[in-house]
Amino acid sequence: MADEALASPGAKSWLYHPVFPEHWERRALYSLARWVNGLAFRDIQFGPTGRPVIKIAEIKGGISGQTKFTEQVFGDAVHVRAGDLLFSWSGQPETSIDAFWWRGVDGWLNQHSFRVTPAEGIDPTFFFYLLRYLKPSFVGIARNKQTTGLGHVTKRDLENIEAAYPCLPEQRAIAHMLGTLDDKIELNRRMNETLEAMARALFKSWFVDFDPVHAKAEGRDQGLPKLRADLFPDSFENSELGEIPKGWRVGPILETACLLSGGTPKTDRDEYWSGSIPWASAKDVSQCGDSFLIETERKITARGLDESATQLIPALCSVVVARGATTGRMAVLGDAMAMNQTCYALATTIGTPFALYCHLREEIPKLVHAAHGSVFDTITTSTFATSKVVIPPNRAFVEFERRVDPMFRRVMAGTKASRTLAALRDALLPKLISGELCIKDATRITVEASA
Repeated sequence: MADEALASPGAKSWLYHPVFPEHWERRALYSLARWVNGLAFRDIQFGPTGRPVIKIAEIKGGISGQTKFTEQVFGDAVHVRAGDLLFSWSGQPETSIDAFWWRGVDGWLNQHSFRVTPAEGIDPTFFFYLLRYLKPSFVGIARNKQTTGLGHVTKRDLENIEAAYPCLPEQRAIAHMLGTLDDKIELNRRMNETLEAMARALFKSWFVDFDPVHAKAEGRDQGLPKLRADLFPDSFENSELGEIPKGWRVGPILETACLLSGGTPKTDRDEYWSGSIPWASAKDVSQCGDSFLIETERKITARGLDESATQLIPALCSVVVARGATTGRMAVLGDAMAMNQTCYALATTIGTPFALYCHLREEIPKLVHAAHGSVFDTITTSTFATSKVVIPPNRAFVEFERRVDPMFRRVMAGTKASRTLAALRDALLPKLISGELCIKDATRITVEASA
């Protein structure tokens, strides 16, 4: 009966009547924007090329190998472009129902998400944060209707949720305050993406395309200092993988790394959980959104670590999702942490963690292709043990590590800075929109936090 009372739109509960400042204009949330639902696509409409179909997986994680494409053309209302505001209204309540800015390529919106266009007089960025403020309401409403793990927020719910907004200058001030923090986070993300791309391009040039070897064999300038140029031979030889630099070898990737596995403490033992040791799952790795995994959804205790099959994995190890829908997703551990049995960690044995990460990123499509499973692809220990990769002399990897270590250290610093900024944003948002904090005080807090 309690859930029914909370689910009733007429009930004066926080679900449908959140807290707002007294002087703000109150209206039904649905009336503050145009909400266009996506389409229900059929398998026959998909193909290998065309525009992507944007589902919740793409909204949260970007275009991936699981993304579907279509050459067909649909109405402009469901044509999603970079900068569009999207609201996913169905799925797992805590993790799927939310507001997002689309930052990817043009595509077509799948069902279970709205493309949202705020009404005249409503600042789009303010409206985005208003939706984020209302997330607890959305989650509560969806949870009350949840079946088989899924919940939803309907058009009727949006019509019955009481929202509020201030005058346009105040909207813009709030949007600017929170948006500035998000802009800094986005700038860090782009910088991190660029730095990793540079490091991976260098790895590919040296150890996949063998550019320095080709240059030396053809008598061309390698563009490298002599000590670096001397790391590369001047000819090739045949191998089971084709021509490789003379003197280099073919072998499993585990020749320069050791494999570490994880486990899960018993979930019915409270003394194992809610501790201070990060515990990574496939979900954490898949959704970290950067090269480095810094935070995990769950943490375990020292006792949970000692009395289970899991172990503490050192920082800078590469972690690979080994089974499930996101098999092959990767990250580098920013700190030491434990992990569950859906992942493997690889630790370098020659002191080159970032060379190992770049090597794995090159090889992971082959490892996934070699994986097997009755439902999902599964990477096993034998997948790693029987992999065939080109292995240069250790000193070449060590020199590569010297080149890219500063890049990846900057990426890790940027990732941690973004975590701090996100925590500040998440603390300020509910206080600003509930009226607990005014813009002047929020500005002071932001300046102090940035000092």
